[in-house]
Formats: sequence, structure tokens, C-alpha cells
Amino acid sequence: MRILIQRVSEASVQIEGKTKSEIDKGLLIFVGIENEDSEDDIEYLAKKSVNLRIFDDENGVMNRSILDSGGDILVISQFTLHASTKKGNRPSYIKAAKPDVSVPLYENFCNVLSQKLDKKVKTGEFGADMKVKLVNDGPVTILIDSKNKE
Repeated sequence: MRILIQRVSEASVQIEGKTKSEIDKGLLIFVGIENEDSEDDIEYLAKKSVNLRIFDDENGVMNRSILDSGGDILVISQFTLHASTKKGNRPSYIKAAKPDVSVPLYENFCNVLSQKLDKKVKTGEFGADMKVKLVNDGPVTILIDSKNKE
């Protein structure tokens, strides 16, 4: 499982011209799921997401987590995080899980995040054509892969 976290001052997702979800200060998390992912990957990434110290403290040092800052989280499914560009110029998505595997894992990831954040996370709609708007704060963008644990 891969997540791309962006610290944002605001973010929203639109589907068919209508705003589905929006947040102010917080985290926008894109999630890519592969067939081998499990509950262990969800737990690792959810815990890492809410405890990652990427918000400024009173001295302007990134020393606070989303739990400390009181921000919100918007989660967007994004199978393209598992794109392979090894051969040719057309990315391959062979590692990305099909909906029968990825939808339950995506929904569980959102639920576990909500529990750890102690409030509901906002979401897009799995498989929909989404328009995501964001203002990256910093910019701060971090890629985490549960298999590499980097």
C-alpha cells in the first residue's frame, strides 16, 4: 500500500461538478492499494499518518502531528500510485488491486484513520472521475510505502 501525504491549507474533491468533500488545514492523503496489501499495511500507514510530525510548532519547526494541530484529513483513492514506468512510456498498473480487493481495504483504511484521528475523515468516491483541488502548505509532500517502510 502506498500513500502520498500532502500538508494542505485547504483541499476539496468534486465529482460531476459537485463538491463531495472539503477540508481546511490538514492532510490530503492519496491511497494506492495492491493485491498483497492487508490489515497490517492499513494499521501501519494509518498510525504513521496521524503521528507524522509535519505541522509547525510555535517556533516554526515541523514538530506537531495532525493530532496535535487539530486538522482534518481528506482521503482519495489513486491506483496510479502503483504505476510502473520501467518499460516504455505508457505506465502499467498491473500491481494496482482491482476493486473487489481495493474497495474494502480503502474503506477500512478510512475507518481506521477516523478512529485514530477521533473524528470522521472526508473522502472522495472510489472509482469516480474526481477533480481534486488543493493548496499544498509548505510545500510538504511525503510518499510512504508500507512494503518499504521508508
